Amino acid sequence: MKAFSAILEERLSRRGFVAMGTAAGVAASLPAVSLADTRRQPATTVNLQGIAPSRDDALLVSPELQSRTLLTWGDPLWPDDRGLSAQDIRTLDWLDDRAGARQERRFGTNNDAIVFFPDRGDAARGVLCVNHEYVTAELNFAGLAPTAKERAAARASWIAAHPQAVAWMQAAHGVSVVRISRERDGWQVLRGAPQTRRITATTPMEISGPARGHSLLRTNADPTGTRVLGTFANCSAGRTPWGTYLTSEENVDDYFGKTRSWAGVTEDFDLLGAFNRFPTGEDSLYGWEHIDRRFDVRAEPREQLRYGWIVEIDPQDPTSTPHKRTALGRFSHESATTIVAPDGRVVVYMGDDDKYEYAYKFVTRDRFDAKNPAANRDLLDHGTLYVARFDATGKGEWLPLVHNEKGPLNSQAGFKDQGEVVIKCRAAADLLGATPMDRIEDFEPNPVTGRVYMACTKNPDRERQSRRDYYMGRQIDLAVDAANPRIGNDYGHIIELIERADDATSLKFRWNIFILAGDPRNPESRFLTRYADIVPGKLEHGDTYYGGYGDRSDVSPLACPDNVGFDPSGRLWIVSDSDLKLTGNDGCFVVPTHGAERGRLKQIVSAPVGAEVTGCEFTPDGRALFLGLQHPGEGGTVDKPISHWPDGNGLPARSALVVIERKDGQPL
Repeated sequence: MKAFSAILEERLSRRGFVAMGTAAGVAASLPAVSLADTRRQPATTVNLQGIAPSRDDALLVSPELQSRTLLTWGDPLWPDDRGLSAQDIRTLDWLDDRAGARQERRFGTNNDAIVFFPDRGDAARGVLCVNHEYVTAELNFAGLAPTAKERAAARASWIAAHPQAVAWMQAAHGVSVVRISRERDGWQVLRGAPQTRRITATTPMEISGPARGHSLLRTNADPTGTRVLGTFANCSAGRTPWGTYLTSEENVDDYFGKTRSWAGVTEDFDLLGAFNRFPTGEDSLYGWEHIDRRFDVRAEPREQLRYGWIVEIDPQDPTSTPHKRTALGRFSHESATTIVAPDGRVVVYMGDDDKYEYAYKFVTRDRFDAKNPAANRDLLDHGTLYVARFDATGKGEWLPLVHNEKGPLNSQAGFKDQGEVVIKCRAAADLLGATPMDRIEDFEPNPVTGRVYMACTKNPDRERQSRRDYYMGRQIDLAVDAANPRIGNDYGHIIELIERADDATSLKFRWNIFILAGDPRNPESRFLTRYADIVPGKLEHGDTYYGGYGDRSDVSPLACPDNVGFDPSGRLWIVSDSDLKLTGNDGCFVVPTHGAERGRLKQIVSAPVGAEVTGCEFTPDGRALFLGLQHPGEGGTVDKPISHWPDGNGLPARSALVVIERKDGQPL
């Protein structure tokens, strides 16, 4: 069977679109960081004992810490619902025609990003927003085949036999909004509080910004191109200074099917070109296209282009309509971290979590007005989107993704207007010469220094020598470079970025590698302490660097940094997602970014078997850390679980949200 890229190239070339194809190929009390008032003196030590890597099926924490499970997949969010238990999912009896409706009132599955909106002046009460990225069918549905290949072959027939599963899966995605408080006996969920809300794959939303009403976003159900149903594949997230939640749509290409069938016969070549750098497959990963025609590209070919955006949600008003902010571009979004710049404009940092994709930031046209919340309502619809170029000198530049008939992003290059630039964001970034990165998972500014840290989780396809190949719709060099210096980068790395004059709106920056993750315990690999030794093409797969720290026996191994966050004192916290479990189960780590212990990484949490750790969100007083445990038991099934966390007693595993605190009640 031909790959979609081959079909696309053939179809576009047949109609004389080679030129276009080539061009496309080439109000909370914990606000966003403000660079105008940073203190410049971050904490330089970690006052917690590290723990050793583990492969135990348990949530392990440093001796000074304690953990509490706050919410688990299936827990009721309103007091009149009994919820769904681990005991229930041992059969499919719960999966009836009302399963989807019930799930709309329950905590979703595979929770990822977490953002806490505290009440003004009170770090112990507030609203928590939690993403639900995707479903892991074999951990949700009893009776599925034990191998992924068998499940894929039987997906269509299984969905046909259980059509109600699609409604349930759509309801298990999206976002949960809950109110929580720290009581005398610990953190509690206030079920049924006024802010309580579930946002799912079917929640009505507005499309705003330059792509609103664009011809490429118009469907049979929405001929105006202004309204869309739902959000899914929600990964990392952020908050705005005006108190709203930004959730990112990442792997939306996994949800649509029959693309090759459509591509082979369509005469809509403008639309076909829009799929070039963000294609979908013939069969989706979830089978929704067999029940819901929105996800069948033959029936609704433009529907896929209505996903892959940043979505803004008001966590305080459950009646408000979420907005997809198209000015921030369309790609596999990770992160939406905001900074208020010295001149009052707001900057949003974002990454594209695919191999050889790019780093972005958006700078608003208008300034944040703390005294007039209404003035900030559509701040993210107007501004400039930029993509990063990392130079070998340790300097870099932000390149504007702006439609201009006299510039590279013009109609001859396949961009008729700014709406088309943001819809085909990846292709536009190609033309500007952005630097392809090793899967950017998260951006986070240090609240004390303003320096920005970018986690690149991995790219095992990085090669030592220059070699161009066709990859994701364009020709690209697969070799290492200064910003992605290691071959076969299974372990990932973290980049430290310093904007010129500490101004996030600047178009110039400096950068360095802060951590080359890996296992310092491996005597066959080099533990580098001099930055000058980080030379592209000279590094081996297992070589590590930990901010220049000199004692390899005194740092924890780290594989595949994912979400990152900062405590109020300016220490960097990192959670991991290693599919190969290179150093043990995934975990949570903390490291100073300044001082004599810069780079001295300590593991302070180890996850249960199969679980990825997500979230990394602190209360403003630094006393509580919220983490997600996503897909515990991955590699097993409901019928043959390899993890029993968090319920134990031989029951299947369930994803959950936990809170970590010191036993003495002090800040972490």
